[in-house]
Amino acid sequence: MGRKLETAHISFGLVTIPVGVYSAIDEQDIHFNQLHAPCGSRIKQQRFCPVCKREVQYEELVKGYEIGKDEYVRIDPAELDQLQAAESETMQILEFVPLSAIDPIYFESTYYLGSEKQGEKAYQLLAQAMHDMERVALAKYVWRGKESLHVIRSVNGRLLLHRMYYHDEIRPFEELPKSDQKPAAGELKLATQLIESISSKAFDAEAYHDEYRQRVLELIEEKAKGKTITLPSKTAVHATNVVDLMQVLKESLAQNAQKKSARSRALPAQTAREPAKKASFGRR
Repeated sequence: MGRKLETAHISFGLVTIPVGVYSAIDEQDIHFNQLHAPCGSRIKQQRFCPVCKREVQYEELVKGYEIGKDEYVRIDPAELDQLQAAESETMQILEFVPLSAIDPIYFESTYYLGSEKQGEKAYQLLAQAMHDMERVALAKYVWRGKESLHVIRSVNGRLLLHRMYYHDEIRPFEELPKSDQKPAAGELKLATQLIESISSKAFDAEAYHDEYRQRVLELIEEKAKGKTITLPSKTAVHATNVVDLMQVLKESLAQNAQKKSARSRALPAQTAREPAKKASFGRR
């Protein structure tokens, strides 16, 4: 478990439950620095004023909101501080709803809520009750000056906190073009069969890996050893113009059946092999 970010209290009715807020996400993105190619030195970013033609120091900066071309309203940081909601440790539960009632598009980020020693019994009580009733809690929580909507969810006897986007932050789906074409009965039947042939009863998160990140780490490791790398040419995948949808669906079903057969034959050999060695380089 990582470092505790905050201490908070879940509040519903007259019940108050102390919890610790921990990050649940450890992003594995690979970050690069910008270097000057001729000498290999790392580039420094500078704040430059094109009117005064000089570098600007941090203490000279002010915030400005653009209201027109080259026209700004200046805002003092103290004014923003006054507008922020007062910090509060309370996660005020507003209502309980089924998880299926919330579209995943509203979820922004995820945190773990760990029980604090003085509230372990109340923590377990809430987690168990929410699990048994198949409900999640919608809560308001002020964190770092911003009052946000959150979902508290019970998973395996523990609580998760999902920060949410507000409704007006979600772009309307209606902005996208939509076709009025209706599928034929035969096409729908074949599409259903194709979906069924590549369906699973559960989602296995550990079965999926960031293969691009692994390839980049392997490239870095090989270049760090002084090796000259020749990368294979990349073949772009382009959408094809589907003329006979029924025929394409039939071919897809046949192709998928062949893949399943080949996979089942290869499974015993794969299980006998040693796991592939991971690149020894971590993130930079």
